[in-house]
Amino acid sequence: MPFIDLRVAGPAAPEKKEAVKTALGRAIPTLHKTENYLMVQITDGCDLWMGGRKLERGAYAAVSLFGSAAPADCEEMTAQVCRILKQELDIPGEAVYVTYHPVRDWGWNGGNF
Repeated sequence: MPFIDLRVAGPAAPEKKEAVKTALGRAIPTLHKTENYLMVQITDGCDLWMGGRKLERGAYAAVSLFGSAAPADCEEMTAQVCRILKQELDIPGEAVYVTYHPVRDWGWNGGNF
């Protein structure tokens, strides 16, 4: 039950969003989750500031997980997210934040896990 909420400064073409979504689906097993339940939201055109300056190219990814992941797995996932964003959207890693949010109660299909 992962959900990745990705906010991107600047525009992202629909085919690039699709490529990012596909790459995140391939990366999610790093956190011992499957793409079968992965939900991804990609919002482009966001106003993002870092260090007091507006980013032309930057991103914030919030990764919510049912349960939690080991720090080493989060470290590897961060590397993959940064690689994906550089490759697909030309966003440099130094302009990317990734946060992880373990969730104890997660609902789906009329019930909770």
